[in-house]
Amino acid sequence: MKTLFYASCCALLLSAPAMGQKDACRFETDTSQPLQTIDGFGASDAWSMQYVGIWADSVLRQAADWLFSRKNDSNGRPLGIGLSIWRFNIGTGSAEQGEESGIGSPWMRTERLLTPDGAFDPTRQRGQRNILQMAKERGVETFIGFFNSPPVDYTQNGMATNTGRDGTLNLKADCYDKFAQYAAGVVKGLEHHDGIRLDYVCPVNEPDGHWNWIGPKQEGTPATNREVARLARAFSRAFKENGLSTNILVNESSDYRCMFGTHIADWQRGYAIQALFNPDSVDTYIGNLPNVPHLMAGHSYWTNTPLQSLRDIRMQLKDTLDRYGVQFWQTETCIMSNDEEIGGGNGFDRTMKTALYVGRIIHHDLVYAGARSWQWWRAVGGDYKDGLLREHSDRNGQNGYVTDSKLLWVLGNYSRFVRPGAARQTVRAYDAAGRIITEGETDPHGLMCTAYRNADGTWAIVMLNYGVTEREITLNVKDKKVKKWQPYLTGEGEEQNLLPVQPVTNGERTMIPARSAVTFVSLPGN
Repeated sequence: MKTLFYASCCALLLSAPAMGQKDACRFETDTSQPLQTIDGFGASDAWSMQYVGIWADSVLRQAADWLFSRKNDSNGRPLGIGLSIWRFNIGTGSAEQGEESGIGSPWMRTERLLTPDGAFDPTRQRGQRNILQMAKERGVETFIGFFNSPPVDYTQNGMATNTGRDGTLNLKADCYDKFAQYAAGVVKGLEHHDGIRLDYVCPVNEPDGHWNWIGPKQEGTPATNREVARLARAFSRAFKENGLSTNILVNESSDYRCMFGTHIADWQRGYAIQALFNPDSVDTYIGNLPNVPHLMAGHSYWTNTPLQSLRDIRMQLKDTLDRYGVQFWQTETCIMSNDEEIGGGNGFDRTMKTALYVGRIIHHDLVYAGARSWQWWRAVGGDYKDGLLREHSDRNGQNGYVTDSKLLWVLGNYSRFVRPGAARQTVRAYDAAGRIITEGETDPHGLMCTAYRNADGTWAIVMLNYGVTEREITLNVKDKKVKKWQPYLTGEGEEQNLLPVQPVTNGERTMIPARSAVTFVSLPGN
């Protein structure tokens, strides 16, 4: 059974066996009906970059190239995955407290970037700021600053962790404005000293996460919707007073189900979309504030299994977002204990097993939740499935090296070629009789296809083959501007990391290997 890839100036069509059916089907994309615009793909510097960022220059450059570079080597192979978004973890002062912070691992403590009198301290968060510079040098376009906790001198218990408290915001009642002015000082300080402009700042992180209520011995604080709204108002005032155009991002929900309903938490921490962006929610509405876009950030933890939930939860989320005119960024996820299909989160995995599992999540977040951005949790992690790269440090964390993973490169099938400003295109599947196959572009056990048209007119078609058999396709594009497709393959094997394989001429057959990701990038005609 062959696959036909056909495109004109109006439509893109593919044919392939889908959803396990024996009869051929056709996928059609109508470019007159574009879907969401893609704002970018990214990751965060927590918590490893404060150490990795001060290691040997050769280590830093390798890590930065893998994460951010859009250059190729002499053989045309990408040096990196070209992330376009970078999340900067703004410190709280828990590092200065040491063991008294209540946070066991020094890697999970952070330095307070401003002194108590509000001055920017260029000696603090040095490793993270080094990586910021390397990200900027390699073309990262969007920078986000996020807080896990207010600075420790503003918190009710004097710590950046919620240990010993209830489920409310760990912030003194008279420190909302102080916290907001601290954030404004960080934005101004980074731009003045480092030339880094934070495009967004998020005041809270997972305020609805039940893990956050009793204190997990890592930085974090819960918050009710009313507290989030009060904090957003304070940040908006402070940014306006300081002449900052930086946007305020809310609210980094820990679970999609907290965004459109309640999940474990009660109504005070649930229904976040309605609470923050429905004008009828008088006490919590922030949609009329300066510096607050109608944009929600959420995390896809715990929503990836079973497969029916992977689809249905995201459809519920998008339905609510659309109802209130709110756009969506997926800003954080990694593998958790309930991701049993790949053995849960323990143990770093360099193979395609985790990579394709995450690729399937990316596909569903883009297709069913309508995410305009997709961001992984940690750029560099340890012996856990939470890093694109794995750090290997000495006992004190002062020296070490990093290794890559297939997860890094599968994310690169999207981030390297689907650039900010790309429009995702509708893909519909038809059987041999011309009947629509519902959800035919998404076989979670086989082929998953998304199509994008970049702002410069180039196409990027991302194909994930979750199946154990290869699939043959034929490309035929009727567009004078495109004569060939350049495929980039990520699969098992040390060489198959966005490996550029033989260009495919219109009408030429090619294979999608089993358990692989392949991105086809249109090439201009001669």
